[in-house]
Amino acid sequence: MWTQIEQQISEVIKQQFKVGDRTSVSGGCINQGYKVTNGKHTFFVKLNRASQFSMFEAEALGLKELSATGTILVPKPICYGVASDSAYIVLEWLEFGRGKGESWQKMGQELAKLHQVRKSTAFGWERNNTIGATPQINTWTSDWTDFFTQHRIGYQLQLAKQRGGNFSQGDRLLAAIPELLMNHKPRPSLVHGDLWSGNAAFTRSGEPVIFDPATYWGDREVDIAMTELFGGFPSEFYQSYNQTWPLDAGYKQRKTLYNLYHVLNHFNLFGGSYESQANQMIRSLL
Repeated sequence: MWTQIEQQISEVIKQQFKVGDRTSVSGGCINQGYKVTNGKHTFFVKLNRASQFSMFEAEALGLKELSATGTILVPKPICYGVASDSAYIVLEWLEFGRGKGESWQKMGQELAKLHQVRKSTAFGWERNNTIGATPQINTWTSDWTDFFTQHRIGYQLQLAKQRGGNFSQGDRLLAAIPELLMNHKPRPSLVHGDLWSGNAAFTRSGEPVIFDPATYWGDREVDIAMTELFGGFPSEFYQSYNQTWPLDAGYKQRKTLYNLYHVLNHFNLFGGSYESQANQMIRSLL
């Protein structure tokens, strides 16, 4: 397997690459991760089952689209493929440091600039991708309310029912989403899609970095909402974002709805207490 990965890296960088040192590092919740180096070049390699090739392909395409905006740093995808019984993606290795107040301010500003990029008139993406290990449906849709109802909350509730989850108010919530999003007409923004603290960092020089995206064109507020789901980012981030592009009125109510998508997904991935958390969120929305 590693010989095949070395060969593809060599083809891309146009010089021989042979792993001299391989160190296990975190690859997220669902992947194996390795730092590989030959002393001159260093890369980050993520591995999963061969059946997950399309997940890595979508990740590479998402990183390229985020990078093309020129707004915020993301790791450069080097190559991806299947070797033996494993799918892999090779990314640029970035040395991370600790973010200070001014670094968080810069992240807020750069994320707002990413969200201000205007290239799509519809919501969705060129292909489906994944949110964690769950398929994420990105069928192009002209109306945000329709998109979020059908392809975000509706799809997760379908998966939860198949998993045996008890969400008795789910249908009532789906019927209420048009009212919850009434008078909110966002323009499509390119969003990271899975922006929590585990997917954001800083280089040693303090440059903000975001990675492991679940990219699509959506309401920019989905990114801000998720930053608040698991503990939140420092206040400097939110202040800087709002100075660059203030959030619309009603965000706090929409935040619960947008984060319900991720809590339902966590139930579908991990089960447990996420069922009661999701039901509590549904009750608060209704």
